[in-house]
Amino acid sequence: MKHPSSFHLLSHVARAGLCLGILALLQPTALASDADFPVSIEVDASKPTGPWIPIWRFFGADEPNYAYMPEGERLMGELGKLGSAPVFFRAHHLLTSGDGAHAPKFGSTSAYKEDALGNPIYDWSINDRIFDAYLKHGVRPYVQIGFMPEALSSHPQDYLRNPDQNNAAPVNAGHSHPPKSYQRWGDLVHEWAKHCVERYGKDEVKRWYWQVWNEANASTYWMGTKQDYFKLYDYAVDGVRRALPEARVGGPETAEGEGGTWMHDFLEHCARGKNYATGKIGSPLDFISFHAKGQPAMVNGQIRMGMAEHLSTIKRGLQAVAKFPDYRNLPIIIGESDPDTGAAYFRPYCEYRNSTMYSSYTAASFPRKLELAARYGVQLEGALTWAFTFEGKPPFAGYRQLASAGIDHPVLNVFRMFNQMSGQQLSLVSSGAVGVDEICTKGVRSEPDVSGWACRDGNRLVVMLWHYHDLNVAGPAARVQLAMRGIEKGVSLTRQVIDQSNSNAYSAWQKMGSPSSLSPQQRTSLEKAGGLTDLGPAEILSAHAGGIHLTVNLPRQAVMLLRFDLLPLAK
Repeated sequence: MKHPSSFHLLSHVARAGLCLGILALLQPTALASDADFPVSIEVDASKPTGPWIPIWRFFGADEPNYAYMPEGERLMGELGKLGSAPVFFRAHHLLTSGDGAHAPKFGSTSAYKEDALGNPIYDWSINDRIFDAYLKHGVRPYVQIGFMPEALSSHPQDYLRNPDQNNAAPVNAGHSHPPKSYQRWGDLVHEWAKHCVERYGKDEVKRWYWQVWNEANASTYWMGTKQDYFKLYDYAVDGVRRALPEARVGGPETAEGEGGTWMHDFLEHCARGKNYATGKIGSPLDFISFHAKGQPAMVNGQIRMGMAEHLSTIKRGLQAVAKFPDYRNLPIIIGESDPDTGAAYFRPYCEYRNSTMYSSYTAASFPRKLELAARYGVQLEGALTWAFTFEGKPPFAGYRQLASAGIDHPVLNVFRMFNQMSGQQLSLVSSGAVGVDEICTKGVRSEPDVSGWACRDGNRLVVMLWHYHDLNVAGPAARVQLAMRGIEKGVSLTRQVIDQSNSNAYSAWQKMGSPSSLSPQQRTSLEKAGGLTDLGPAEILSAHAGGIHLTVNLPRQAVMLLRFDLLPLAK
């Protein structure tokens, strides 16, 4: 993640009162109540448009050690429950030297040291705790090969050990420098991959992703040159493949999409450059990865999201791959895809992270990523949400996370909705949709975006609806007239919604008075409020005029999931 180093982290409970007060000031401003506005949405159950691609099933965080700590392991278990398709997790600092010390934007392992004679010493005990915590809960590693161990760094000066909990790491710390020996770097990666095969088995490890470093085109994470990174990549990939020839390897995880010429130059190196490790032409590449972030801001005292920057960055990254014939058919993973930069930073706009702005933004943005990929004829396999949890921090403290203090945030419920979608994607047309081209250039700044995503798997049809706007202001609800065409049978309908009153622990916490510490009774109540629950019992609807017709009320920044189970035809 690219971030400015001048911002401070929000961490200690002592600061929570001030920050929570700021959050209260950033609540949506009530406007004069207007009448609901109509939107017509039509879904054709008889017209599949292609396989449903679960690109949502990737998550990540700067802090690797949180995965085996109490709140982190609880959340890892929740991610594992989303396992209708394998869920993957990516973390920084898996090779950063230390004793397991952790802080916001920092973590450490004991992977590599050297003895008095300079001989390598490998210790995988902390790495094993991290990966064990993933796999225990059905989550697979998206292995980031980085950062540089102290004993291997060409600049071990100012190496981080126990960083200040309130400030970002210095950009020129030793973990961000090239190795003093690329051969030893390759051997380190080889020994790590070999150990993983021995511990977890070849069949398991070959399903993982192995990617080299993070945002090497940004000086925050890489103090070498572009060619130094290509060399780092070649030796790392060679190390992995020597341990497991079937391993899935890729990169370059560039910041800001294509990263100027970085993506092109990296792909050119992999296709036709001389391999620094083997001396042969080319370097293995099984998937291509880059990052994209939105750009929220405070405008006239209100939060304004920046989906335009987010999606236009994705667009440029996809275009860069599409223009490269050697690799345009490779899977693409957006290795960090988020509404803003710096999950651990607190800025005035960060209240969106706790509220239904984050959940509606997530619902509205994911389908557009696939729409852009289809336009450019490339294969988008995943879009990774860089949000997890921050161990030991107050609830709803302003971090970008899926849960805080063990309480699930509204955005996590969007992924629970995504997990119920499978099979074939269906044609969906909405009169209230904002086109992807307009979003890429202007965002959702005029009329709101009211649209949806639909799929069918056998006798189950699922429709997700959202009502999204870039501005954090109140507005009229959408009165959605939904027509489900191509259904001759009756259906059993179940509804779920994320709004101010449902599937929303944040609003429940605010009603409690926004306590910075929770009593057992409050915790139990918020844990229940944070779940995704059905809105009442299932309803039986009859088909007529070639389908199912219903009207639903969708407030601004709400997300709704409708599950239609086809009933057998009467004999």
